[in-house]
Amino acid sequence: MSEIKNIIKPRKITKGAHIRIIAPARSMGILSQDLKKSTIERVEKFGFKLSFGKHIDEKDDFNSSSINSRIEDLHDAFSDGNVDAILTVIGGYNSNQLLDYIDYDLIKKNPKIICGFSDITAIANAITVKTGMVIYLGPHFSSWGMEQGFEYSIENFTNCCMKEASYSLLPSNSWSDDPWYIDQKNREFVTNNGYQVLNPGHALGRIVGGHVRCLNALQGTGYWPVLDDSILILEEDAEINPALFDRQLQSLIHQSDFKGVRGILIGRFQKETTMTIDLLKKIVETKKELRDIPIIANVDIGHTTPQATMPIGGSMEIEADSNKAKIIIIEH
Repeated sequence: MSEIKNIIKPRKITKGAHIRIIAPARSMGILSQDLKKSTIERVEKFGFKLSFGKHIDEKDDFNSSSINSRIEDLHDAFSDGNVDAILTVIGGYNSNQLLDYIDYDLIKKNPKIICGFSDITAIANAITVKTGMVIYLGPHFSSWGMEQGFEYSIENFTNCCMKEASYSLLPSNSWSDDPWYIDQKNREFVTNNGYQVLNPGHALGRIVGGHVRCLNALQGTGYWPVLDDSILILEEDAEINPALFDRQLQSLIHQSDFKGVRGILIGRFQKETTMTIDLLKKIVETKKELRDIPIIANVDIGHTTPQATMPIGGSMEIEADSNKAKIIIIEH
């Protein structure tokens, strides 16, 4: 295990920034031509200039490209002095294949924002552990193709990646779990009931985590982030269910440094998981190790939309009582 000592914050980007798109997990080849076109238009209309990794459309039996191809595109993005920031195309299953092949010294010498979520959790935590650089779990490139309900995501991406000041992370007004990429015109949005406090308390800590199974895949490796003085952010996708989430949470608790966790944020679960707040409370209540840790659920992180951007390696303050919760992103 490695301890993060000196945090490196990449330079914030502005309108006009040059964004490189890479595919460290699944290929851009899985996106429809219409979605690619609309996404490029959306990002360029926002004010960014785009370029694309050389191997971004390569696609094998696992809808990805080779390790060598993905590593080359990742290294090219960091070494190119004309590139200001990096967005990943989409998530997947295999970005942890890259961890032993990444040139962490190259990244440390050329710090820049890289943003994505889900499977990108593995790369994000590994790079932060090995370099001390803050990595951003937030919208993929493909996420920018969303025609409705993306305003909250843009606002939080802007706060985290384009501004220096600390800010309060407020809950979204509404959310959706529909397959937006299939039918952009007929969306179903649900009123957001706000944050749900599972355990009250106050905590200040360094941000660690992301997609739970991707995070747990780092256990026992040199890429595992030390949990001392940390706030864990945890989210899952539709492939999980309550029993499997319980198992993943218990695996985290069994880590020798879990006692260093100061607080936990849990992202909103997708409907297909059948997880409810009441069921999540029961899971938490079975674990004595969690009793003194403030825990806030129904946070806009993960696989429902919209989503906040989270700075892995940055810092956060949370405060919760039985009636309300406050989340402040301090260092990002």
